[in-house]
Amino acid sequence: MPPPRDEPASPAPFLSRDATAFGKPVCRLGLASHGATALTPDDILHALDRGVNFLNWAGDEDVFSRTIARLGTRREQIILCVQFAARNAADAETELANLLATLRTDYVDILTFYYVESAAEWNEVTAPDGALAYCRAAQRAGRVRRLGVTTHQRPLAAGVARGGLLDLLMIRYNAAHRGAEREVFPVTDALGIPVIAYTALRWGGLLGTTPEDPPGFVVPTASAWYRFVLQSPAVTVALAAPHDRAEMDEDLRVLDPAGPMSAAEYERLAEHGRRVRAHAGNFP
Repeated sequence: MPPPRDEPASPAPFLSRDATAFGKPVCRLGLASHGATALTPDDILHALDRGVNFLNWAGDEDVFSRTIARLGTRREQIILCVQFAARNAADAETELANLLATLRTDYVDILTFYYVESAAEWNEVTAPDGALAYCRAAQRAGRVRRLGVTTHQRPLAAGVARGGLLDLLMIRYNAAHRGAEREVFPVTDALGIPVIAYTALRWGGLLGTTPEDPPGFVVPTASAWYRFVLQSPAVTVALAAPHDRAEMDEDLRVLDPAGPMSAAEYERLAEHGRRVRAHAGNFP
């Protein structure tokens, strides 16, 4: 029998972190919105019942925003992360007011500047009239608890972290794209900066076969790839973005085991990640 909705399940110790990173204890598997989802409000509440309490909202009015807006007192149990498009202060003021109204909340736990992909964009955000100045004022006022950046660019992410202007990073990391292990994690580990990882499935590529797969190889399921990402202690939260309830239930299997995967299983996944990287395109 599932727990009642005001008493969410607790994830295993390996899959949780204390309040240091985000001000509240967090389940290391997070749930992210995306444009094509077929999830319902009940599906999202089902994930919360299983212990997931990190919700990442991309900013479009959708099933996520509608569900979040109706959480009531349960809102305080949730770490709400929003992706923020504004680059200048004027746009930031409008966008923050709109998203708080849409979500019916007085604050967001995390705001990340969404897909900052060049130094020029970051310079715009950090200019005297940039979005960062406005958001830091909102942070002082309590409307934003923590600020971060979402980017695919590892050197940029590492440089932003070293700059000391933000509280966290959101970056791409999966078994086919492991450059963060060399270029980002040593920096965030040294500084104690939380990392939120996305694209754990490499846009579904890790769920497929390659011409080099050994005989009898069975492609690991989605939950195994999320566990691969979470094997890294540098990753605070890995985001899952299931399309429907069936995919969500598969992703939630991450929460079943009590500890990390074995070294042999990790290496089996790492080998397939290398094969997928070699055959599935030119993403750096």
